[in-house]
Amino acid sequence: MRGLELKVPPPLVALIVAAAMWELARHSVHLELADGLRRGLAGTLFALSIAWSLSAVLAFRRWKTTINPVNPEAATALVITGPFRLSRNPMYLGLSMALLGWAVLLTAPWNLFGPAVFVAYMQRFQILPEERVLAAKFGAEFERYRATVRRWL
Repeated sequence: MRGLELKVPPPLVALIVAAAMWELARHSVHLELADGLRRGLAGTLFALSIAWSLSAVLAFRRWKTTINPVNPEAATALVITGPFRLSRNPMYLGLSMALLGWAVLLTAPWNLFGPAVFVAYMQRFQILPEERVLAAKFGAEFERYRATVRRWL
Protein backbone atom coordinates (compact mmCIF):
# COMPACT_ATOMS: atom_id res chain seq x y z
CA MET A 1 0.00 0.00 0.00
CA ARG A 2 3.04 2.30 -0.06
CA GLY A 3 1.91 3.33 -3.53
CA LEU A 4 -0.65 5.70 -1.99
CA GLU A 5 1.88 7.43 0.27
CA LEU A 6 2.12 11.16 -0.41
CA LYS A 7 0.16 10.77 -3.66
CA VAL A 8 -3.27 12.30 -3.03
CA PRO A 9 -3.35 15.90 -1.78
CA PRO A 10 -5.11 16.04 1.61
CA PRO A 11 -7.73 18.59 0.49
CA LEU A 12 -8.72 16.17 -2.29
CA VAL A 13 -8.96 13.32 0.25
CA ALA A 14 -11.21 15.55 2.37
CA LEU A 15 -13.41 16.37 -0.65
CA ILE A 16 -13.74 12.68 -1.52
CA VAL A 17 -14.71 11.85 2.06
CA ALA A 18 -17.16 14.79 2.12
CA ALA A 19 -18.78 13.57 -1.11
CA ALA A 20 -19.10 10.05 0.31
CA MET A 21 -20.65 11.50 3.47
CA TRP A 22 -23.18 13.46 1.39
CA GLU A 23 -24.12 10.34 -0.57
CA LEU A 24 -24.43 8.32 2.63
CA ALA A 25 -26.62 11.02 4.17
CA ARG A 26 -28.99 10.82 1.21
CA HIS A 27 -29.73 7.19 2.13
CA SER A 28 -29.60 7.38 5.92
CA VAL A 29 -31.78 8.09 8.87
CA HIS A 30 -31.26 11.62 10.21
CA LEU A 31 -31.11 12.88 13.76
CA GLU A 32 -33.71 15.39 14.84
CA LEU A 33 -31.64 18.45 15.62
CA ALA A 34 -32.95 22.00 15.89
CA ASP A 35 -31.98 23.83 12.73
CA GLY A 36 -30.36 26.74 14.58
CA LEU A 37 -28.31 24.41 16.74
CA ARG A 38 -27.27 22.29 13.77
CA ARG A 39 -26.24 25.28 11.68
CA GLY A 40 -24.60 27.05 14.62
CA LEU A 41 -22.49 24.05 15.59
CA ALA A 42 -21.56 23.27 11.98
CA GLY A 43 -20.73 26.94 11.32
CA THR A 44 -18.56 27.11 14.43
CA LEU A 45 -16.65 24.01 13.36
CA PHE A 46 -16.20 25.40 9.83
CA ALA A 47 -14.99 28.75 11.18
CA LEU A 48 -12.52 27.05 13.53
CA SER A 49 -11.36 24.87 10.67
CA ILE A 50 -10.67 27.86 8.44
CA ALA A 51 -8.95 29.86 11.18
CA TRP A 52 -6.80 26.93 12.30
CA SER A 53 -5.77 25.95 8.77
CA LEU A 54 -5.14 29.53 7.66
CA SER A 55 -2.93 30.20 10.67
CA ALA A 56 -0.88 27.12 9.74
CA VAL A 57 -0.53 28.23 6.11
CA LEU A 58 0.56 31.69 7.28
CA ALA A 59 3.17 30.13 9.58
CA PHE A 60 4.58 28.22 6.59
CA ARG A 61 4.63 31.45 4.57
CA ARG A 62 6.48 33.29 7.35
CA TRP A 63 9.16 30.60 7.36
CA LYS A 64 9.20 30.61 3.52
CA THR A 65 8.75 26.88 3.20
CA THR A 66 6.51 24.77 1.01
CA ILE A 67 2.94 23.91 1.86
CA ASN A 68 2.86 21.20 -0.82
CA PRO A 69 1.89 18.05 1.13
CA VAL A 70 2.86 15.63 -1.65
CA ASN A 71 6.46 16.88 -1.69
CA PRO A 72 7.71 17.19 1.91
CA GLU A 73 11.28 16.85 0.62
CA ALA A 74 10.98 20.47 -0.57
CA ALA A 75 10.63 21.74 3.02
CA THR A 76 13.29 24.32 3.81
CA ALA A 77 12.37 24.85 7.46
CA LEU A 78 10.80 22.94 10.33
CA VAL A 79 7.87 25.12 11.38
CA ILE A 80 7.22 24.86 15.12
CA THR A 81 5.51 28.20 15.80
CA GLY A 82 1.89 29.30 15.74
CA PRO A 83 -0.55 26.37 15.67
CA PHE A 84 2.40 24.01 15.25
CA ARG A 85 3.12 24.54 18.96
CA LEU A 86 -0.07 22.58 19.71
CA SER A 87 -0.32 20.14 16.80
CA ARG A 88 2.21 18.74 14.36
CA ASN A 89 -0.55 18.64 11.72
CA PRO A 90 -2.80 21.67 12.15
CA MET A 91 -3.86 21.80 8.49
CA TYR A 92 -5.01 18.17 8.62
CA LEU A 93 -6.70 18.88 11.94
CA GLY A 94 -8.48 21.79 10.25
CA LEU A 95 -9.71 19.53 7.45
CA SER A 96 -10.91 17.04 10.08
CA MET A 97 -12.85 19.81 11.86
CA ALA A 98 -14.44 20.81 8.55
CA LEU A 99 -15.53 17.21 7.97
CA LEU A 100 -16.95 17.07 11.48
CA GLY A 101 -18.88 20.26 10.76
CA TRP A 102 -20.14 18.68 7.53
CA ALA A 103 -21.28 15.61 9.49
CA VAL A 104 -23.19 17.83 11.92
CA LEU A 105 -24.79 19.74 9.05
CA LEU A 106 -25.87 16.50 7.35
CA THR A 107 -27.32 15.06 10.63
CA ALA A 108 -26.84 11.43 9.55
CA PRO A 109 -25.18 9.57 12.47
CA TRP A 110 -23.14 7.29 10.18
CA ASN A 111 -21.42 10.38 8.78
CA LEU A 112 -19.48 10.72 12.01
CA PHE A 113 -17.30 7.95 10.58
CA GLY A 114 -16.24 10.30 7.75
CA PRO A 115 -13.80 12.35 9.84
CA ALA A 116 -12.49 9.12 11.39
CA VAL A 117 -11.85 7.64 7.93
CA PHE A 118 -10.07 10.85 6.92
CA VAL A 119 -7.88 10.76 10.04
CA ALA A 120 -7.01 7.09 9.50
CA TYR A 121 -6.10 7.70 5.85
CA MET A 122 -4.04 10.77 6.71
CA GLN A 123 -2.22 8.95 9.47
CA ARG A 124 -1.19 6.06 7.25
CA PHE A 125 -0.65 7.61 3.83
CA GLN A 126 0.32 11.20 4.59
CA ILE A 127 1.57 11.82 8.13
CA LEU A 128 3.78 8.77 8.67
CA PRO A 129 5.56 9.23 5.32
CA GLU A 130 5.92 12.97 5.97
CA GLU A 131 7.42 12.27 9.37
CA ARG A 132 9.97 9.89 7.85
CA VAL A 133 11.04 12.63 5.44
CA LEU A 134 11.18 15.30 8.15
CA ALA A 135 13.17 13.05 10.48
CA ALA A 136 15.71 12.38 7.73
CA LYS A 137 15.88 16.05 6.75
CA PHE A 138 15.86 17.77 10.16
CA GLY A 139 17.25 15.00 12.41
CA ALA A 140 17.48 15.80 16.12
CA GLU A 141 15.51 19.05 15.75
CA PHE A 142 12.51 17.10 14.42
CA GLU A 143 12.92 14.39 17.07
CA ARG A 144 12.79 17.03 19.85
CA TYR A 145 9.71 18.54 18.25
CA ARG A 146 8.06 15.14 17.86
CA ALA A 147 8.74 14.38 21.52
CA THR A 148 7.06 17.57 22.75
CA VAL A 149 4.12 18.19 20.38
CA ARG A 150 1.31 15.73 19.71
CA ARG A 151 0.51 14.58 16.21
CA TRP A 152 -3.08 15.83 16.32
CA LEU A 153 -3.89 17.63 19.59
